[in-house]
Amino acid sequence: MLQADLLRGLAEDEAERVLALGNRLVLTAGAVLFQLGDTADCIYLVARGRLRLTLPIQVASREERVFVEERSAGQTVGWSGLIPPYRFTLTATAPLESAVIALGREALGRYFSEHPETGYKVTQNLASVIGQRLQIFQTMWLREIERMVELRCA
Repeated sequence: MLQADLLRGLAEDEAERVLALGNRLVLTAGAVLFQLGDTADCIYLVARGRLRLTLPIQVASREERVFVEERSAGQTVGWSGLIPPYRFTLTATAPLESAVIALGREALGRYFSEHPETGYKVTQNLASVIGQRLQIFQTMWLREIERMVELRCA
């Protein structure tokens, strides 16, 4: 069974029931799972391979993709599927053939209503995933501020 950060602390049979709510998707190398701003109806668990998360920005009238992080087997991608306003905040691309389990917001919501203890544990795990992302962005932001200060002082 997939050891997923989103399902940490759940009994194996309970984790299997949550996973059974999802659909397995296979992504070819270079495939885009979602793009910044897309409607987010699902949250994804990486089952195999990796997903590269990038922030697309405009630089001199061309798009650049700023690398944020890579997520591998067992890790969660696309937490925006469970957090309003339900829009993806990054772009996810498979650098190599990969597989994900897509868990729909509506199916999870119904299941969590019927199994609130499971919903609580998953929500705690989701908060941890979001916290990790915030730490990454804080580090990126601090590096940029340091660079700007160094340029001013030079």
